[in-house]
Amino acid sequence: MVPPQPPPHHAWQKADTSEPAVHRLAERVALKLTAGDIVALHGDLGAGKTTFARALIRAVLADADAEIPSPTFSLVQAYTSARLELMHLDLYRIGHEDELEELGLDEHLAIGAALIEWPERAPGLRAPNRLDIHISQGKGADERNVRLEGHGTWGPRLVRLADMSEFLDTNPLWDVAHALHLQGDASTRAYARLSSGARTAILMDQPRQPDGPPIQDGKPYSRIAALAEDVRPFVAVASALRDAGLSAPEIYAADLDRGFLVLEDFGDRVFGREMVSGTPQAELWRAGVDTLLATSTLTVPDTIPLADGSAHRVPAQDYTVLAIEVGLLPQWYWPAVHGAPIPEDARAEFTHLWEDVFTRLASEPRGWVLRDYHSPNLVWLPERDGPRRAGLLDFQDALSGSLAYDLVSLLEDARVDVPAPLADELLAHYLDVRSATQLGFDVEAFRFAYAALGVQRNTKILGIFARLAMRDGKPSYLRHIPRLWGYLARGLAHPDLEPIRGWFDRHFPEAARHAVPDVPLSKSPS
Repeated sequence: MVPPQPPPHHAWQKADTSEPAVHRLAERVALKLTAGDIVALHGDLGAGKTTFARALIRAVLADADAEIPSPTFSLVQAYTSARLELMHLDLYRIGHEDELEELGLDEHLAIGAALIEWPERAPGLRAPNRLDIHISQGKGADERNVRLEGHGTWGPRLVRLADMSEFLDTNPLWDVAHALHLQGDASTRAYARLSSGARTAILMDQPRQPDGPPIQDGKPYSRIAALAEDVRPFVAVASALRDAGLSAPEIYAADLDRGFLVLEDFGDRVFGREMVSGTPQAELWRAGVDTLLATSTLTVPDTIPLADGSAHRVPAQDYTVLAIEVGLLPQWYWPAVHGAPIPEDARAEFTHLWEDVFTRLASEPRGWVLRDYHSPNLVWLPERDGPRRAGLLDFQDALSGSLAYDLVSLLEDARVDVPAPLADELLAHYLDVRSATQLGFDVEAFRFAYAALGVQRNTKILGIFARLAMRDGKPSYLRHIPRLWGYLARGLAHPDLEPIRGWFDRHFPEAARHAVPDVPLSKSPS
């Protein structure tokens, strides 16, 4: 006898739901779908299982007009999207559940998700991460009762899905919006594009959580590095930037406690994609520099009030922040390249050399450090004027610190090659404007900060990309490592950074810098 499916980790009921609302629910389920999932659709003939399945599949394909044939006779239909492989099965006609092996379900779940109608025909079907959806007739002829039961990781995902639906359903206009998944970044945030008539917006989904376990003084990395752990910093900094006349997104709706925002939609013309479309890189990056020239005139407030009566304190880019960031290289990148933990003497020397640099940087004038100011987070808005032509997407980790940091982030973009002549030209433009307009601006001190923070940032990113591969199973970022070494060579050429250059030359000779490490995935360094 086949044991029953274990009880769900979470259940959620939607009663007497209209057909358009059922479609929207399917789209929202699609937002949370990932490889290895089974979504099992239960219900009588005519209950609406296939209708739900078609809405979900179209959402995954991001094609509202896609032809979705019923798999009643073929038993299975397969779909491929940029985001996810999806298999749609109808088990009504199978003679025995052993036929599932012939359909290749297990192999598919290693790379994609499965949507199954009539799962009762295969009582032995099990999956660690399974969402059961029961659809039945509601009070009205066109209404349905929908009960969702989450198993495994679908338990917390279903909790989040219910919270998200409640947030949207209580905000006029966005309660009836369609939702399509948007590719996110390396963080835990998730995004969707909402569309309601001719109007669009971006849904940000960021549950409060630290980045990893405690690592120092009982604090996780995110706390030590002053990274945002909820949406409050984003909301606060967005208001400050918009008040200063810059293109941060307007916030249409917010749930600060649960971590949901509906944001102004700047479109898809991010700098990297816009380059591929033919807009000259020099024009885009010049616009980005002009925005930084505008931020160089701003005073960073100590705190920014929020609508719920709380306030966000803007952290300082101090020794603790800078040191924990460069520490990612010995923690993650060193073992990825050398196959063993860093020796204590090499680590101690590395830490000591950076102490001298950070002490010198502490005397730099303070301003806004948006922190991830590079091509994936900048949107081309050519219809706007001056510094507003660069739309700002990612600033929740903003600090008060050296203005050189964001400039070198842009001119040494980790994701896109920035030729040295273009970087030199734009750096000279930045220095010329500030020298002409800001009394007492110290060009040589800024050049040192630019070089030092470029080395600091690229050292940090080497560690982050190794961590993404080893801890988070995201090896695709490793392809950028040769570019980072090229940028490091630029910064390490500054004569005042010779001691740090010597450390890199001894421990990462030229041959090691051009090799992408063979990283064992999902394994923390010892």
